Amino acid sequence: MAKIETILCALDFSEVSPKVADYARLLTDAFGAKLVVLYVAPSLNQYVEFHVQASYIDNFVQGIVTGATETMDAFLKEHFPGQNVEGRVATGYAAEEILNAAKDVKADLIVLGTHGRKGIDKILFGSVAEKVIKSAVVPVMSMRPDPEK
Repeated sequence: MAKIETILCALDFSEVSPKVADYARLLTDAFGAKLVVLYVAPSLNQYVEFHVQASYIDNFVQGIVTGATETMDAFLKEHFPGQNVEGRVATGYAAEEILNAAKDVKADLIVLGTHGRKGIDKILFGSVAEKVIKSAVVPVMSMRPDPEK
């Protein structure tokens, strides 16, 4: 029988993140699982090729990580009050870092949101959720934002 002992919840702090957090909390409670919440900041290393000094990029990314860590702490307090939850902030390509974190924490389930991009937006920006779903070795639960009313 399948066991869900650890859940990785990947967030981007967008409008769908509270919905993703609700489902992650529900599943964590239902299975008595450990919950790890992850945010991935972009590394921006690709801009070194454009003659941008690496130190500028490193400082900018460090600022993003510092801000993301503060946002993560506030998000966890608001959406997981009184729960034993681990927050992590990683740097890199989101899909790759989500898959790495899932392996690292030995996740049995990944919960994440998607922007629901279509057409040219999907071609230009890709889909992190789609890449995670196609590459993960554990089940993935994804949620789209609520349709505009």
